Amino acid sequence: MTTLELIALSAGAACVAGLVLAVVALVGTTRPPGPTPGAGRGLRRLWTGSGSSPREQRTHQLLLGGAVLVGALAFLFSGLPVVGLLVALAVPGVPWLFAVGRAEQRAIARIEAVGEWTRRLKDISGTGQGLQQAIVGTIATAPEEIQEEVRTLAARLQAGWLARAALLAFADEIGDPVCDQVVAALILHLTDRGERLGDVLGSIASAASAEVATRREIEAKRTQPRFAVRFLTGMTLATLAYGLVNREYVQPYGSVTGQLVMAVLGGAFIGLLVWVRSMSQPPRPARFLPAPDLQEAIA
Repeated sequence: MTTLELIALSAGAACVAGLVLAVVALVGTTRPPGPTPGAGRGLRRLWTGSGSSPREQRTHQLLLGGAVLVGALAFLFSGLPVVGLLVALAVPGVPWLFAVGRAEQRAIARIEAVGEWTRRLKDISGTGQGLQQAIVGTIATAPEEIQEEVRTLAARLQAGWLARAALLAFADEIGDPVCDQVVAALILHLTDRGERLGDVLGSIASAASAEVATRREIEAKRTQPRFAVRFLTGMTLATLAYGLVNREYVQPYGSVTGQLVMAVLGGAFIGLLVWVRSMSQPPRPARFLPAPDLQEAIA
């Protein structure tokens, strides 16, 4: 086997490994329980990404296309397949690394929005309206962060869904134990028709405000490891850029052995970045409400 064939073989293996790393980085290593998706769904998930909105899916597709293009240009410019692979991984990887903390900030904003919505629901229900009418009445004033979920909840109630199933689906879409407390109180009210619903909702709204303050304080303490993630990412980009501009810098990696060493070092460095990023991420809060049973949603 010639040297050129060995390089081609190594490049092919590295490309496959790079695609696997890219998929793991973008869509994660865990998935919800359920039937195993087929190959078609897996390929579609790779193409559309984990985003729920069309805008997020288009951004993911642009990143994939840009990764292929930029990686190919880096390979042609440097003549080293591993350099092209690392540059291709940097295109979707850098936004993923720099976006650390955004999910938690969005979750905090949604909790705050749930607290505001709970107060408005308390005020409207205090006028003597039924629970369904009160929920529908909060559509116009629902906070932007959860407005779509509130609209969906009201639409399901108006479409004939059982109130318990609609509320459980709403809590499942928000996905936070603070919202579970609100939904649990509403479900209990549907059962016993108690007259202290307003007091309970007011207490939960106050607890939500305290939860927001606590999470923001914890979030501020995670700035140091997140700065480390961004700093290491910037150093990686600077190293790759210098290697592309100055070919003498990457000349020792021009052999097959050098390419393998570069692949190992690059993989170790990527693993370090992912590990540091995971250290700055908070654990997912445990929920206590069950998932909605869609088969029993409509009476």
